[in-house]
Amino acid sequence: MKDEKETLIFDEIDTGISGKAAKSVANKMRSISKNHQVLCISHLAPIAAMADYNYFISKEIKDKRTKTQIRLLEENEVIQEIARISSGEINEITLKYAEKLRSKKAS
Repeated sequence: MKDEKETLIFDEIDTGISGKAAKSVANKMRSISKNHQVLCISHLAPIAAMADYNYFISKEIKDKRTKTQIRLLEENEVIQEIARISSGEINEITLKYAEKLRSKKAS
């Protein structure tokens, strides 16, 4: 049976996984994206690194109202964000790791 869905949405697909499992999920999603539009909310660097477009989503609650903002990241911001989510901080090591993950996207 052929999947007729044009767009697939994965929310928090990374819950409860890490390491090899995260890399496997990232590779599988990259494969799926060749035939479908994939929207994925993720907090794992290997998954985020595979995206063609990365957005930063933030929420602010003020006066009992929630305001959500979504912003498309430039490539240098993508590297910074992947570095940040990989260990909680941005430094030379995490930036190199982020660059390495992004380079795997092209292969």
